Amino acid sequence: MPVAIVGSTATGKSALALAVARAVGGTEIVSVDSMQVYRGMDIGTAKPTAADRAEVPHHLIDIAEPTEDFTVVRFRQAADDALRGIRERGNRALLAGGTGLYLRAVVDRLEPPGEWPSIRAELEREPEPAVLYARLEAMDPVAAARMTPTNRRRIIRALEVSIGSGRPFSSFGPGLTSYGATGVVQIALRVPRPVLTARIRARFEAQMAAGFLEEVASLARQPLSRTAGQALGYRELLAHLRGDIALDEAVELAITRTRQFAVRQERWFRRDPRIAWIDADDDANPLEAVLARLGDSIRCT
Repeated sequence: MPVAIVGSTATGKSALALAVARAVGGTEIVSVDSMQVYRGMDIGTAKPTAADRAEVPHHLIDIAEPTEDFTVVRFRQAADDALRGIRERGNRALLAGGTGLYLRAVVDRLEPPGEWPSIRAELEREPEPAVLYARLEAMDPVAAARMTPTNRRRIIRALEVSIGSGRPFSSFGPGLTSYGATGVVQIALRVPRPVLTARIRARFEAQMAAGFLEEVASLARQPLSRTAGQALGYRELLAHLRGDIALDEAVELAITRTRQFAVRQERWFRRDPRIAWIDADDDANPLEAVLARLGDSIRCT
């Protein structure tokens, strides 16, 4: 039975997944991170080290160029291939990451609709989200009711699918509000907000000291894709390199946005009643808690 360790950024998911893999032989880790898929985006995405990846097999890391748009459809296909290979080797799969939509695509077998880049490009030329939202309300009121009028990215996606496919966006499956039974044991890490805030700041400062700005400068020599260019930390440092904002302002903005993103991640996972929560603050021992919760399930699969 596959196992997933999820949670907000900086809760220690990757370190815990590696510890579980070390404790339970034959475990391979499948990354569920929408930015670790990109080659060259290493420091800012907190990728596992080369030594860690040599010790325990990791999948879905460095599978795309930062010039490519990477989609949930492509992720699910890659994840299916990785999980199939792990099963064929007689090993155990441990999903680990914080990209909730990607996780749902794998565990709930979501069938995302296709893509129509030319339609999306035309929609993106409209600067006002309210205009786009009004159009979506007229075309697919059910989909419109599921999102806020200011969520430009989701509105454009819903319009793109509705126009391109000729059917309402809301007609593609039960959506993300349905939580059916799966064969995946899901565990989320919980860290008190003050502790998480301190961790986010400390990690970003360590990333800057490790050469994060230089990494971004190297990436900026090529045109980054829409998805890669919006990655937390990269987006703000790119703005600094363009001369839009000072470095200290970029750093503070990145930390603030990462903290806000962590809150959204936690809310996403809390909506899923199938996820069990484990404390992972500085005084807790999440490895023992995870192994105790899993019991024999991970050892017998």
